Amino acid sequence: MRGTLSLRQRLFALILTPLVLMAILLGFWRYTVAHDTASKLFDRTLLSAGLAISRDVAISEGDALLPSTRDLIRDASGGEVFYHATGPDGIYVTGYAYPPSGGVRSQAPYHPIFFEASYRGEPVRVLRLTERQTIGNLEGDATVTAWQRISDRNAFAYELAIRAAALIIALLATLSLVVWFAVEIGLRPLLDLEDAIAARSPDDLSTIKRAVPEETRGIVETLNRLFGRVEASISNHQVFISDAAHQLRNPAAAVQSLAEAARNAATEEERRRRIDELVLAARSAARVTEQLLSLDRLQNTDGEDTFEDFDLGSLVKQTCADLAPTILVAGIDFELVTTSSSLPVRADRFFVSEALKNLIDNALKHGGKGLSRIVVLTDKDDGMATVTVEDDGFGMSPDVASIAFSRFSQVEPSDGSGLGLAIAASVAGRHDGFLRINPSDVGASLTVGLPLAEKD
Repeated sequence: MRGTLSLRQRLFALILTPLVLMAILLGFWRYTVAHDTASKLFDRTLLSAGLAISRDVAISEGDALLPSTRDLIRDASGGEVFYHATGPDGIYVTGYAYPPSGGVRSQAPYHPIFFEASYRGEPVRVLRLTERQTIGNLEGDATVTAWQRISDRNAFAYELAIRAAALIIALLATLSLVVWFAVEIGLRPLLDLEDAIAARSPDDLSTIKRAVPEETRGIVETLNRLFGRVEASISNHQVFISDAAHQLRNPAAAVQSLAEAARNAATEEERRRRIDELVLAARSAARVTEQLLSLDRLQNTDGEDTFEDFDLGSLVKQTCADLAPTILVAGIDFELVTTSSSLPVRADRFFVSEALKNLIDNALKHGGKGLSRIVVLTDKDDGMATVTVEDDGFGMSPDVASIAFSRFSQVEPSDGSGLGLAIAASVAGRHDGFLRINPSDVGASLTVGLPLAEKD
């Protein structure tokens, strides 16, 4: 899909985004530290300059500063330093004539005072230092005022911050290159896996045996399971189509044969008899087709999207009412015995009805010539709603369950398709229920069970 970031870009963004944010915070912190460091450094330098001026004034007895002192102050301070010195009697000694004013007088008279003020329209940092001195024959408090432009300090702090930012940016750039190419190298096994899968033919659903990193092993295992299910599904469909074609061949041939016989009948009576046989063959073919479609739908329906809550007893009554005319016309007694309590289940109504029809149809078709009675019973058994279909026909032993419940297989030859019990067993399994053949002295008895729905 266009506009979607690649995995490489996602990893690149996820790794670098927090690093860039951290770099911004670190840069801000580094600038703050640089500014504080510059302030402390310049204050100490200003104090050193004030002490040097004070000592030089005392040694020179009020004369101008020595050139060596001026050079020392200029070199050590990192910027231009202005100064103003007064002698013991408060008279001007040396320096600039009008120093900045301000500052709060300290309780300790000889403690240096730092404050900020304005000098010739520029903000400055000021030091006022008072010491007891003797100049000539005068003794008293001498004051030295030294100041420096704040812009010089900010320029120094800015220079420190720029150097730190340049270092951080260089590290981020280097890290970006490393991450970009490292992610590419790390994703190479996935790209190789993609190429290997893309190179496969559509019919190749074999498992992937390529070595992959631990983090992607789950994806490969999931793909292998998917390939296995798809291969099994395709195989089942191929078997189903083959079996369905085989099962439909005989009814279709019978319908065609009976139709030709009806067309070529010599007498009207024979034509009617052939037409009746043709109708029965067509119904049989239609029933086989319905069963095949039901089996295919059952195998290709997943989940519980079609499940609903209903009373199994009511569904059994409706199903028996639908089949009763056909059974009674055949001269067979048909009885329904229901439990007095309701049988709430959560299931697929269509498939459960189809399973019930197949159980009754199985008794009808496989009961043999001695079949005279079919009974349907509903009940509850250990949290399961059960429906039992009994007949007095040929009979069926629990030992043949594996054969009876297999598709297109029959315990004894009959006119059935071999799909009825297979569909019923599949429906029961899909609903976490069961289908079993009960021991019976006379005829056959089969029970299908579905879990009872939990009451809210």
